[in-house]
Amino acid sequence: MKSYSIVTNGIRKIYKKEEGSFLPFRKKSSEVIVALNNVNLSVEEGELFGLLGPNGAGKTTLVKILSTLIIPDEGTALVSGYDILKNPDKVRASIGVVSSGERSLYWKLTAKENLEYFARLYKVPEEVSRKRIKELLAMMELEDRANELVEKYSSGMKQKLAIARAILHDPKVLLLDEPTIGLDPSFSRSIRNFIKEDLNRKQGKTILLTTHYMDEAEQLCDKVAFINKGEIVALDSPEKLKTMIGKNEVLKVTVTNISEETISSLKNLSFVENYNFTYDSSTVEKATIRLYMKDVESNLQELVGVFSRAGCKILSVSIEKPTLEDVFVKLTGEAL
Repeated sequence: MKSYSIVTNGIRKIYKKEEGSFLPFRKKSSEVIVALNNVNLSVEEGELFGLLGPNGAGKTTLVKILSTLIIPDEGTALVSGYDILKNPDKVRASIGVVSSGERSLYWKLTAKENLEYFARLYKVPEEVSRKRIKELLAMMELEDRANELVEKYSSGMKQKLAIARAILHDPKVLLLDEPTIGLDPSFSRSIRNFIKEDLNRKQGKTILLTTHYMDEAEQLCDKVAFINKGEIVALDSPEKLKTMIGKNEVLKVTVTNISEETISSLKNLSFVENYNFTYDSSTVEKATIRLYMKDVESNLQELVGVFSRAGCKILSVSIEKPTLEDVFVKLTGEAL
């Protein structure tokens, strides 16, 4: 029989955004934003579960609800067997949280003082906390600056310390909201390996990880749920989700000087099932197109002809396997 560390039941959260003039004769208008809509999830004990979606999809709101920082408008959840509404103190004692973009540390204290303070809050015995703090500072490569005020830290260093704080009391469940954001690529790889190999596999911790990095989700997660506009649109293992693309291959083409007419021509080709189109962040003149199709090699010449006749310059062409982002585009029509 399966045991679950996290179970959500019909979680719904709505925010009201009011806009209006300070003038008394003008009425204020209010916009209702549905951050989460009937979210039902079950995370097995010892599972590394990914919540994948674009910014604003509702990932952080769900983490805040599970960690009892905010209350849902409807529904509830069990974390480590405790109801978030009836037993919030027991929920907090059983979890470790890394919150994306949150000020979860005391900047006027040093790194070491921060960890000592939180160890006392969690009632970690002093002889245990002393050894644990030393190990965590070494692990996060903060030993040399342990006695420096956190306000002098870079964003990446603050994130490292936030991760150390989250695992300081050896919680059963970890809620990691964008844990590698702000970290350099090398340390990001190290943290991902630590999350998967040490925390999850060796220590058996249940981990709910939110991210919008597809590679991160594929590397780490046993299961992934796609969330978009507050709703879960798909849930399965990364490999099974990618089978939704079918037997299609992905042709990735980077071009310049592409027009709407050219895009329409590509879309109307009988062998192209779907496509994803994005402009380069540095210039709108360069764009990348991912075309989902069968038998790329047989149709490559015709595709190149479409670009050539339209006056586009092809910068690169590659054939790739479907990714989780491709699945998300298929499901929602939107890019992550």
